[in-house]
Amino acid sequence: MAEAALLQLQLVNLDRKSPLRDQIYQIVRTLIIIGQLRPGQSVNEVEIAEQLGVSRTPVREAVKRLSDEGLINVYAQTGTFVAAISRAALEEAYIIRNALEVESVRRAATQISAFHLEQLEDIVGQHQTAIGRKRYTDAIRLDDQFHRYIAEINNLSMLWRAVDISKAQMDRGRYMALPKPGSGETTIAQHQAILAALAAKDEQQAMEAMRVHLDTSLRNTLSLLGDLLDPPAA
Repeated sequence: MAEAALLQLQLVNLDRKSPLRDQIYQIVRTLIIIGQLRPGQSVNEVEIAEQLGVSRTPVREAVKRLSDEGLINVYAQTGTFVAAISRAALEEAYIIRNALEVESVRRAATQISAFHLEQLEDIVGQHQTAIGRKRYTDAIRLDDQFHRYIAEINNLSMLWRAVDISKAQMDRGRYMALPKPGSGETTIAQHQAILAALAAKDEQQAMEAMRVHLDTSLRNTLSLLGDLLDPPAA
């Protein structure tokens, strides 16, 4: 593993009362998504176990889970490596996310309360502040928080979990492409359009605003990654 990533592991304090495999999964997954572990880099289970002071078993379980999600490739005779970001994976993530989040926002439009609207307004305000101060990592976190909260209005925690797993490749692209002038402002404007539709309890407008937002996200990711991706299929 890269030296910076190993340093990150040395600073981690695991909760020994909680399942280690789940914590290690989240740690390594985050390192991959934020780019501390980049496509093609080796993932050494022995090194991870030593740095965290755990046995290899929970590390192996975490790596298996990340492999199932397409973030890590395991080759029996070669080793374990961070997966490349593929165009096909990005497009598949978009299909899944679009289907789930458009339905999520439709349901939210029928259930949203004044309290929910205030919470979403606060998230958008914090997001604007993060962009203005060029705190791009915070901006990505708040972007996700906005979408997750819409799912939570409907008590659809499993829906957000499915979205979170599927969009991991897109998140990797967002971190690799930071900062992109103007993209943050576009996201804010689109979140405000979604918020306005929710405030009006307009299901159709909320769905369309979400589609426009997710379409923009996919186009920007594909454009920003450019040559890092495989060419589009003929």
